Amino acid sequence: MNSAAQHPLAKHPLAFGAATVGNLYREVSDERAWAVLDAAWQAGIRHFDTAPHYGIGLSERRLGAFLQTKPRDEFVISTKVGRILEPVTPVEGDDMQHDFAVPKTHVRRYDYSADGIRRSLDDSLERLGLDRVDVLYLHDPELAAEGTDAALAAGLPAVASLRDQGVVRGVGIGSKDLDALSQAAVSGFADTLMISAQYTLLEQAAGERLLPLMLEQGVRGVAVSIFNSGLLAKPRPASDARYDYGSASAELVARAHSIADVCEAHGVDLPTAAIAYPLRHEAMVACAVSASSSEQVEQTAARAAVDVPDALWSDLTAAGLIP
Repeated sequence: MNSAAQHPLAKHPLAFGAATVGNLYREVSDERAWAVLDAAWQAGIRHFDTAPHYGIGLSERRLGAFLQTKPRDEFVISTKVGRILEPVTPVEGDDMQHDFAVPKTHVRRYDYSADGIRRSLDDSLERLGLDRVDVLYLHDPELAAEGTDAALAAGLPAVASLRDQGVVRGVGIGSKDLDALSQAAVSGFADTLMISAQYTLLEQAAGERLLPLMLEQGVRGVAVSIFNSGLLAKPRPASDARYDYGSASAELVARAHSIADVCEAHGVDLPTAAIAYPLRHEAMVACAVSASSSEQVEQTAARAAVDVPDALWSDLTAAGLIP
């Protein structure tokens, strides 16, 4: 898959990340989750990403119920493998240890074997109520007990086999670990990498070492966590803003404000530039955003439609704020 235009996600550069409808951080009602997904659809979004991890299957169930009401050939969907959900009884407590406000009805068991990956996919399809997904990612192989190398050695050929059989159209890994992503890029098995928080307006590490590898190998990327957990999500970040699941340093907040200064000089706000930035690189085919309300979805879709002037990027480069 050497051309970005041939990639199954190429026609859908804006994706909806469905962790929020799996009750990420806070409980969301079924009605509100449906309204959020409907707002994404009404805004023209046709690319959806989920995972068993999100709400111990709740995200897949809610997203699947919604997408079952839509023509299957009008959307693309990705999910992930590597964590099998196994029921527990009695149910005690919630899943906030993993940041999801759901009852702890299951435990996650890491399994990157071929049998485990097939079981995980079959379980996901059952929860989704769909007959197929388009792209399948190994989820966080760097967290495997056997180590990253072993997880990739077992998991990448397994997902590639599913692609070769026509079960899915694209495969790769989803990770924030640059070593794991780089190994996948040169493995000869992956065609898609979901890059979490490593290629944003504030973090360009992937641009230095990973994206050139991807271009060499004909691998394409989807950028996620493009707001770095919130620091880039508002036109002006607060002093107590979060960055990559922790507190943002004063230096990072100041840098975000400097970027916002340049953006505003060009009539663009900071979140709009954050959405546009990853898609400037030819190795990237999409970026994913999330939302917990219809209003957020509508605002994000409107920002994604803005034509950001080239002069903005030139001025950010001249100021030393992006490479």
